[in-house]
Amino acid sequence: MDTRDRFMKLLPWISTPVMLALSLGVWTFLVRVVGVSEFILPAPRAVAESLGALLIDPEIWGHVRITLTEVLAGFAIALLLGVVGGAVLGRLPWLEVAVRPALVAAQVIPKVALIPLFVIWFGFGITSKVVVACILAFFPILLNVLLGVRSVDRGYRDVMRGLGASRWATFRDLELPSTLPHVFAGMEVAIVFSVIGAIVGEYLGGNEGLGYLVVVSLNALDSSKLFAVILLLATMGSVLFFAINGVKRFVIPWHESVTGRDIG
Repeated sequence: MDTRDRFMKLLPWISTPVMLALSLGVWTFLVRVVGVSEFILPAPRAVAESLGALLIDPEIWGHVRITLTEVLAGFAIALLLGVVGGAVLGRLPWLEVAVRPALVAAQVIPKVALIPLFVIWFGFGITSKVVVACILAFFPILLNVLLGVRSVDRGYRDVMRGLGASRWATFRDLELPSTLPHVFAGMEVAIVFSVIGAIVGEYLGGNEGLGYLVVVSLNALDSSKLFAVILLLATMGSVLFFAINGVKRFVIPWHESVTGRDIG
């Protein structure tokens, strides 16, 4: 490993604490020196105290469990449907052309506008949030899988068939390695969208979950608790994203998105 590679691996460990320190410094400056109202921007210490109070409250873990369940369920359904749909559309160009207008129309519809319908159809429980999370996570996976299937060089496929490789061998040694990086790229985007979908669903039609706590904190004008819940949400999203990234590093350690090198 050369000096540049070592630097690139160490850079996130250096830049992240620096950016956190700068953010806290600016935050403290705005509160103490500029005098921003605590209703707009509470002091970091107040937020830390609210976060500590949340973490020792047994009820908070029930809300975390509900939100996490909604996120993971929506993401899992979107992953299954997106991979199957992307693989089928990628292998059948005529079908992709036929359904493209419907896909575009479904993508451009504001998903927030559909949440009241989902609440009417599926109720105020967990199902409506899972549906919203699934819909937001579905399209990034579908489009990336479609791109991955289309990215397989037809010439390589013809060479393998000319050498007598079976369909399974062609899929295992050529199509799967070429498609997996695109699948994980879609998954990394989709898990973030799944969190957004679950939280927005809880905003507009929920009585439990972290999104519901955000609304409760807002209605009570408790800005420090509001910031604390937002920090919990940010932590959850980050953990899920890095979990997907960790699986990617294990499954495709050879890819440039993992090694940081341009294999081209």
